[in-house]
Amino acid sequence: MSVSKKNTRNILAAERRRLIADLTQRDGSVSIATLEEEFGISAMTARRDLAALERSGEVRRTHGGAVLPDASSHEDSFSIRLEVATGAKERLAEAYVTRLTPGQSLYLDSSTTSYFVALEIIRQGLALKILTNAVEIMRVVASAARPNLELIGLGGTLRAVSRSFVGPQTSAAIASHIAERAALSVKGITHDGTLTDPDPFEADIKRAMWRHCRQPTLLIDGTKFETTGLHVVGTIADVTEIIVADAPAARIENLRREGANVTSI
Repeated sequence: MSVSKKNTRNILAAERRRLIADLTQRDGSVSIATLEEEFGISAMTARRDLAALERSGEVRRTHGGAVLPDASSHEDSFSIRLEVATGAKERLAEAYVTRLTPGQSLYLDSSTTSYFVALEIIRQGLALKILTNAVEIMRVVASAARPNLELIGLGGTLRAVSRSFVGPQTSAAIASHIAERAALSVKGITHDGTLTDPDPFEADIKRAMWRHCRQPTLLIDGTKFETTGLHVVGTIADVTEIIVADAPAARIENLRREGANVTSI
């Protein structure tokens, strides 16, 4: 249920915060932009409200909004990942979007790097077809309301911690399309170029996207060389290009020796 600005613009702060808590409980997360739109308040007021709700333990603030405390505590949660290597991810997004041309179709996975790609696409006003299983990417693209930006949501079973759809229905939706490009990321990459993810269902979705696009690109920051997930997604041979930010020179050179097409930014 949407909250009307007409009815909430002049309500007391305490009541507005209760409604914000209810909204977050319903959707699992809330953005500053949503609060501005729903309640007719400024971004500064929205941040103050979220700060008050965080002090009371009802939400956990994140980059650009807040999430429920339980979901945010998981190491694979969208909110925690969004706070890691933010500057590098923004630069990766800028570098990748320069490779896109109007009218192309593009898979975006549920990584926070892909989220920043979506923000950059919106910022530049590109005419594209975005196919994604990520709830937060669906949210920002839909909120942008750009007539030249088409959104195809890949539904299925909601994985709350990552705010993404996974499972057979999602895989079937991917299998019914062939996109020209895909921007993807992973939890970690090993010395021999194996790509990994902590969740088997997310790994399945990433593999499906790679198989159903013409030019899959891997976007990774330096933290991806410091950890690995339990489940193998694939290898560097599965992607046409790797764009790397803030990674050790030795690891970049190792990728090149393994035959990867690497661009370091």
